[in-house]
Amino acid sequence: MPKTTTGRAPGITTGRTMTAAARAAAKRAERGRYNADSVAAIDSGGGDRSERPLASRTVLVEAPKDGWQDPPEPSPEAFEEAETPEKPGQPGPRRLLTALLSALLVAGLVAVAVLGWQYREGERTQAARTEAVEAARKAAPIVLSYDYRHLDRDFARARTHLTGDFSREYGKTTETVVGPTAKKYRGVVKATIAAPPSGGTPAASVASASPDEVVVLLFVNQVTESTQVSGSRVDLNRVRMTMSRTTERWKVSGVDAL
Repeated sequence: MPKTTTGRAPGITTGRTMTAAARAAAKRAERGRYNADSVAAIDSGGGDRSERPLASRTVLVEAPKDGWQDPPEPSPEAFEEAETPEKPGQPGPRRLLTALLSALLVAGLVAVAVLGWQYREGERTQAARTEAVEAARKAAPIVLSYDYRHLDRDFARARTHLTGDFSREYGKTTETVVGPTAKKYRGVVKATIAAPPSGGTPAASVASASPDEVVVLLFVNQVTESTQVSGSRVDLNRVRMTMSRTTERWKVSGVDAL
C-alpha cells in the first residue's frame, strides 16, 4: 500500500508566507501615506498643529551667505533705559549720585582752600608777632621820652614811629600840654624797657596778634627830672602798645597806660 503523506504542499506554504509579507508592507505604506497626508493637511490649515507628528522630522535652516554674526552688544543707553524710570520732578539714582559726588568735590575743594588760607594766616601771624615786638621795643623809649632843651627834635623823632589817628593825637597833646609843661618846669623824661635782673632781652609779651595788628605789653621804667621834683623820680609803668603794619614798617597806632 502506497505511503500517504499529509501536510501542506511546499508551494502553498511559500505563497502564504509571501502573502503575509505583502500585507505587512502594505500596512506600513498606508501608515506612511496617512502621516504625510496629515502633515499636509495641518500645514494647509486643515488641522491642529498640536496633532502634527514630530517624530522622524528634521528641520533644515539655511545659513546666510555672509555667515553667522554675533548679536550686537547692548549700548550704555540701553542700560540707562533699563533703569527705574524717573518720576516727574524727582531725579533718578544716577543724577542723585552725580549731584552727591559734585557736592563732595566742592566741599573738599572748599576745605582745602580754607585749610590753606588758615595755614598762610598762621604763618603771617607768627611773623607779625616777632616783627611787631621788635618794633615796639625800639619805639617805646623814643615815644615816651623827651627833653625840654630839644622838644621839637624829640617830638618829631617820635612821630616817625607813629601812624593813623594816634599820630595826630600825639601831635596835639605834645603841642598843647606836654611841650609847654616841660619848658616851664624844665622837664626831662627818659624811658627804658625793663629787663630781667640777670640781663637779656627787655621784657615784652604779645596780648593779641593778627597778620596786620599786634598788641604788645611792655614794662617801662621812666626816670623824670624837673624843678618840681627833688632829685629824680622813677616810675614803673605797664604800657599796652598797639602796633599796626604799614607800607613802610610796623608803627605804633595806640598807647595805653595800665
